[in-house]
Amino acid sequence: MSIYVFVYGTLRAGEINDLAQAAARRGLPAARYVGPASVPGRLVDFGDWPGLIPVDDGRRVRGDVFQVEPPLVALMDEIEEYTPGMPCCFVRREVAARLEIPSGTHELRCQYYPIDPALRGKAVDIAADDWVGYRLAHPRPEGR
Repeated sequence: MSIYVFVYGTLRAGEINDLAQAAARRGLPAARYVGPASVPGRLVDFGDWPGLIPVDDGRRVRGDVFQVEPPLVALMDEIEEYTPGMPCCFVRREVAARLEIPSGTHELRCQYYPIDPALRGKAVDIAADDWVGYRLAHPRPEGR
């Protein structure tokens, strides 16, 4: 049974944990791209990767929805260092993603990986709603 996932950071296409490339390296079924979407939240910058903190104040984070098979969810858990029942920076939860389709918007229940706000450490709040755009506009020094 496939499920939908919302990705907003390093699991997006072209990023360091690109979901398609990660699946191919493990010989797992490819994720099927569904479309661009957004979820309630705000982004924080950990340096080389973002975190998403859920909020209910109208702010949204942009990303992408994919349809995946369960073995790929297990790989995503590994990448995000998420272990159910254990304290983790990233937690896997369900969210209603607002899918942006040509005929308008559609809500879709998805799994995603927000952070536990208590474990955000020194991550810096950012005003951007799209990690990839933010990262491209704020290049990192070499070696970081």
